[in-house]
Amino acid sequence: MNRFTRAAVLGLVLATAAPLAAEAQSRGDRRENRREYREDRRDDRQDYRRERRDDRRDWRSGEYDNRREFRQDRRDDRRDFREERREDRRDFRRDRRWDRSNRDWWRGRDDFRDYRGVRSGYWYAPSYGYYRVEPRYYNYRWQRGGYLPPAYRGYYVRDPYVYGLGPAPRGYRYVHAGNDIVMIAVATGLIASVLSGAF
Repeated sequence: MNRFTRAAVLGLVLATAAPLAAEAQSRGDRRENRREYREDRRDDRQDYRRERRDDRRDWRSGEYDNRREFRQDRRDDRRDFREERREDRRDFRRDRRWDRSNRDWWRGRDDFRDYRGVRSGYWYAPSYGYYRVEPRYYNYRWQRGGYLPPAYRGYYVRDPYVYGLGPAPRGYRYVHAGNDIVMIAVATGLIASVLSGAF
């Protein structure tokens, strides 16, 4: 081989080897860079987790105190609300109860909203309205030991407390019978007691 050819081949080998060497060095640098990048990311993640853990710990301790205060406030609010409701009910019942000395005690009550006074041939039952009555019972005076006819047993007193009555015993109900309230045995209609002139 002559000198020129050798020089050309050598030049060609050097020209090809230089980029390969540079590329090999470049690959090594990239590998090193990736390693450093991974380590940095790992460190960042650890720092982030550590900070989150600290934040959660701080939040929990603060939140625990807040929750305790919140529960206490809610408990106090409920207690106040119950007390106010109890007082309101007591006032409402006191103001809206039956009063024998006050003939207009029923005015303004929802269960008497369609009451227009005494109507001949009819009785009125609060919350039920007017209903026809046989003439023989129109001015009838109910007495203990008597019987309320079956046609008039279904007009139950919805809130006995309004009339100053306690709950009826088991098997008995308070019933509107004209202007009276009678306590009857549900099965037979036997009258156990009479509150006359309720309204």
